[in-house]
Formats: sequence, C-alpha cells, structure tokens
Amino acid sequence: MRSKIWAAVALAGTLSWSPLAAQSNSGQSGSGSGPLDQRVGKLEKEMKAVQRSVFPGGAPVQPDIVGNTGPAIPAGNAASTPIVDLTARIDALEKSLASLTGQVEQTGYRGRQADEAIKRLEARLATLEGTGPAAATDETAPTAPLSPQSSVPTSLARPPAGVAKPAIAKADPTHRAAVAAVEMPSTGDAAEDDYTYGYRLYVAKLYPEAEAKLKEFVTKYPSHRRWSYAQNLLGRAYFDEGKPALASVAFYDNYQKAPKGERAAESLTWLGQSLTKLKKPADACKVYDELQDVYGARLAPDLKAKAAKGRADAKCSA
Repeated sequence: MRSKIWAAVALAGTLSWSPLAAQSNSGQSGSGSGPLDQRVGKLEKEMKAVQRSVFPGGAPVQPDIVGNTGPAIPAGNAASTPIVDLTARIDALEKSLASLTGQVEQTGYRGRQADEAIKRLEARLATLEGTGPAAATDETAPTAPLSPQSSVPTSLARPPAGVAKPAIAKADPTHRAAVAAVEMPSTGDAAEDDYTYGYRLYVAKLYPEAEAKLKEFVTKYPSHRRWSYAQNLLGRAYFDEGKPALASVAFYDNYQKAPKGERAAESLTWLGQSLTKLKKPADACKVYDELQDVYGARLAPDLKAKAAKGRADAKCSA
C-alpha cells in the first residue's frame, strides 16, 4: 500500500509541474505544445480519479522517501530541448498512471471479494446459531478440505451449514411410556449417572432422548473419563437414527478433541462408514488411512475387521 501511495503522490507532484512547464515553453515550441497540453489535461483528470480511489478521505499521505531531483539543464543546451524532455516525461507518466490504475482496480476487486466472503461467513454462522434460515436437511454432506497435519477432512469439526438442529418431536403416549420405562440411575455420582442414563436411552433405541442426554453430558463434563465414550455414543445414536452427516461431526469431534480417548479409534471407523453413507468414498479412505497411521497395531481385532470391511465398501486402494 505504501508503494501505491508513494506512486500517487509522486505522480501528483509531477503533474502539478507539467502544465506550468508546458505553458512556459509555449513560446519556444510553437504549435507543438497544443497536443501536449491536451495530454497533460487528460493525465490530470485521470490522476484525480485515481487519487479519489487511493485517498477516499481526500488527504494524501506524504511519502517516507523522496527521490532526488536531477540537476537543472542549463538553458540553451542543444542536446535536449524542453519539448523533447516534456514529451518523454508525459510518456512515462501515462505508463505509470496506467499501471497504477490497474493496481487500484485490482485492489477494489479483491476488496469486493473479501466483503462477499465475510457476508457468506456471517450467514453461515447465523444459520449454525439458529438465527438464520435452515436451507438443507441432514443428508447435506459436509465439505472436506484437508489439514496439513491430518488426512481426515477437518471441516467435519462443525456441523455443515444448513443442517437443522435435532429436535425431539412431541411423543405419543406409547413413546412417552417407553421413555418412562428407562430407569434413571441414582448412585450418588451425578456424572456417571448421566452417562449411564444416556446409554440406556440409546440401547432402548430412543435416539432423540439419548442424543439430548449425551450432548448434555459432553458439554457439562469435558474432562470426565467417560467423555470419549459419550461422544462416540452420540455419533452412534445419530448414525443409527439415519443422520450420517451429524454422526460424522460427532465422530470427528471425538477423534480431534480426545485422540487418546478410549473410543477415539472406534470413532474413526464409524466416521469412515458415515462418509461412505454420504457418498464420499474418497474421504472415507483417507479416514481409514489415518486410522492405520495413528493406531496401527494397537487396534483391537474387531476394529481391524470393521476397518477392512469399511475399506472394501468404499473401494479403497490397497
């Protein structure tokens, strides 16, 4: 930006001299100064337009470094006439002005792109926070850019834009009776009781209630030893309910936030299955590669078998 400001100030200073020089030499140049006056006038108009873009407030910034002005050429020097010098300087000014105008237009274009990106981001955040319109269903697949540290799609760390928050529908009497039949444990350990109750709701296939309880647990007890279990089970509830997009988010969160957790490796296998359900086999294969790279020989036999089947379903290369 400083180089653009310096160019604008230098051009403005030179242009303020050019009309005077052309006028003072009019007697010597005769009719040749007419076209030069027109070119100088055109340059002044264009320069003012550029200055309005570079200095919206109307106050130019003075350059930090000012170039040396060359020694004045003595009058009567036959080697160079004023008209030749002035023509050369105007040619240089026109080229510089064209370059500067292009830079200003490019900067304006980038600024408009940045404004549009910010508006899109604000709209997405509003949707995720529930203040904007929901435009898609759970079947919307999350995008999957890669992070430099991991081959797992990092955009799964948050729900895809437009995915509606799960809501527990009004239950019929039979459903209410099924929920009431699930015993709420009371061992004196509130955290353990909350996890156990969420697990029992999941086993009873009361998925919306299980999801609500498990989300409450992972939010309320982020450092509890059961956190990895609860986060993985939350993903299982979404998956079994037929919501693979939300399931992929829950599974990825478990691996990202607790890679050494008891259910982190299992969450990766389920993440691969979720992505396959979402018709993203290439991303699923990257997840299975990550599973092998991070956990390798430490994988339990059942997880190895599940990963092998998942790779086959996604048609991953060997």
